[in-house]
Amino acid sequence: MIFLEYPKCSTCKKAKEFLIKNNVSFEDRNIVDVNPTYEELATWINASKRDIKTFFNTSGNLYKELNLKEKLLEMNDEEKIKLLASNGMLVKRPMLISNDFILSGFKEDIWKKNINKI
Repeated sequence: MIFLEYPKCSTCKKAKEFLIKNNVSFEDRNIVDVNPTYEELATWINASKRDIKTFFNTSGNLYKELNLKEKLLEMNDEEKIKLLASNGMLVKRPMLISNDFILSGFKEDIWKKNINKI
């Protein structure tokens, strides 16, 4: 599994502690230092069967500074994925990627339910 995080993010810290406490092995990846590529994001979005918008960090400063709430309405899916791939701070975090599921944001009950399936 890949765990995408921004180390200064308190929610990411909680999610990482949860994974360690539950003995989940993962590859840790700083979402800013190693931003997800276009190909990775396209694969994950498609596999998740969720709307692309759920992969955006809508509460982030960069999202607000770029006025993406409005701009995303005018963009196609390819443009949205390219935008996500351009800066890790735009991507909703933390993310946990496995062959069986893709989780974004940390809700302990949802994460627990998914890791118990492994």
